[in-house]
Amino acid sequence: MLKLIIFDMDGVIFKDINFWMSVHREFGTLQKGKLLTKQYLHTNYDRLVREVVIKLWKGKDATPYFNLIKRIHYVKGVEEVFAEIKKRDLFTTIISAGSIDLARRAQHDLGIDHIFANELVIKNNRVTGEFIWPIGSGGEKKAQIVFDLCKDLGIKLNEVVYIGDSDMDIDAFKIVGISIAFNCSDEKVMKAAKYVVRGSDLRKCLRFLF
Repeated sequence: MLKLIIFDMDGVIFKDINFWMSVHREFGTLQKGKLLTKQYLHTNYDRLVREVVIKLWKGKDATPYFNLIKRIHYVKGVEEVFAEIKKRDLFTTIISAGSIDLARRAQHDLGIDHIFANELVIKNNRVTGEFIWPIGSGGEKKAQIVFDLCKDLGIKLNEVVYIGDSDMDIDAFKIVGISIAFNCSDEKVMKAAKYVVRGSDLRKCLRFLF
């Protein structure tokens, strides 16, 4: 019996598939950001944070960041999916390496119970140079949050659905009852999932949930 449905965010709930790259674009640091991300995302996340948040973004006006949060579109079918979940009184959660501010928007709009994401610290509408990253790039950290959340809620791992789209979701896929690769073109991710949903209509996941 399902009790908890967990979603990645970028590309699963929102159409934007890499939020931080979009922030680079807004701040005019896209080319440098691409190089740094390629170099450090999977090898030294702490170094990536220092190079980007402190050296490239610190002191920037946060208005473009907040405007980006407001204008990113949901994937097709999000409202219907969450309406169906609520009918069944299941817990919902976002676990994302993206922005906690974007996750808060989804939580407000869709009534999501729990959100876990990284935080770009902003004060007085300026990027402070601080970055709080409980998720990092994902991977093992996502799986650990799944495990800890289930323990806190008294839910068994086989009562959990995890919907993701990247290799950073694979560790979480391995420990839950149902894993769904959604809107994904990565063969490794699709192979790791129990089910594969092609295309970007989230409603296609419903047949694997209920």
